[in-house]
Amino acid sequence: VQLQASGGGLVQVGGSLRLSCAASRPFFKFEMLQFGILGWYRQAPGQQREMVASMATGDTTNYIDSVKGRFVMSRDDVKNILTLEMNDLKVEDTAVYYCSVRDYGGKDFWGRGTLVTVSS
Repeated sequence: VQLQASGGGLVQVGGSLRLSCAASRPFFKFEMLQFGILGWYRQAPGQQREMVASMATGDTTNYIDSVKGRFVMSRDDVKNILTLEMNDLKVEDTAVYYCSVRDYGGKDFWGRGTLVTVSS
């Protein structure tokens, strides 16, 4: 599956951005997720990639503590996109953001990231 994240850009502290991730295969079909885990990750300069938000069966979503209450991950099955709504952005949110899916066999698929820069 091919993934493509978009929507990054330059925003001031406290601002908002909405990231989107399009896929070459449906995320949801036959009333079930076609992948085990859907996720948004980010990698800041000089740091390891970290999972920011994830969605699994039953549309259960999880977030890292630093973005709870500010970021919302959702899925649009009509448009077949994942979104990450990011509000009240902070300088430390600056990173390249990636969407990823893991199939039920445990294989991970990654798309090109989109850069988010939060300026003070």
